[in-house]
Amino acid sequence: MDYIEIYIQQVSGEKRDILISLLAESGFESFIDENHDLRAYVPLKDYLRHKVTQICLMQDITFTEQLIPDQNWNAEWEKNFEPVLIAGKCYVRAPFHLSRPEFPYELIIEPKMSFGTAHHDTTALMIEEMLEMDIRGKRVLDMGCGTGILAILAEKMGASEIHAVDTDEWAFNNTQENCGRNNTSRVVVTMGDISAVDASCDIILANINRNVLLQQIPEYSKHIRNGDLLMSGFYENDLEKITEMSVLHSFRFDHYRKKNEWVVTRFMK
Repeated sequence: MDYIEIYIQQVSGEKRDILISLLAESGFESFIDENHDLRAYVPLKDYLRHKVTQICLMQDITFTEQLIPDQNWNAEWEKNFEPVLIAGKCYVRAPFHLSRPEFPYELIIEPKMSFGTAHHDTTALMIEEMLEMDIRGKRVLDMGCGTGILAILAEKMGASEIHAVDTDEWAFNNTQENCGRNNTSRVVVTMGDISAVDASCDIILANINRNVLLQQIPEYSKHIRNGDLLMSGFYENDLEKITEMSVLHSFRFDHYRKKNEWVVTRFMK
């Protein structure tokens, strides 16, 4: 399938979140945010240039577009994708990189159009936080799973049951593929939102964006009786709103850490 890439320079904070929300409503499936530059992807068949133009005019920003032929996508990211080592323990590589079995956790991730390679600060922060937790025997929910990287790590860390959920069909398929590459057997992959999950859990992992998190925190509370909520995908100046909503729904703030302007935070219940 051919895709259109929309590239927008220097957009961040609330404007970025609003833009992502509007583009998602217009059919865009995947987003990459790097150093405040946003790349958004939509199937060519679903691309409505006039609607994107209208959205960007509303936000007083400009964009460029390019066609991403399906057959060229993997070749493009393979040229630039390098392995990542997180906290000296978790080695994230693509299938074409050499294995490094000396590290406690090795994840084989082919991202395609999905978010989650550990190159972005939010994914790295989530992994760093997970590596400090005891996940053995826990039931884990990975909301907005992207490539499935966090769900796969949860299984390798000993989680007994993992649900990986994403609204994006590409992410759903990509997570299933990556689970196969990593020989995971306890990850159940579902396409949908939080309403598609009917199981209780001990840990929720949510690396999404501020607006979606604020909408879903009340639902997260329904799925955790006693456990941990890890969230990222937002900036430090959004932490107050995230905390207010979490506390309102029976979570207790534990701590947060940041990398550049991005934050991962842990709440307990």
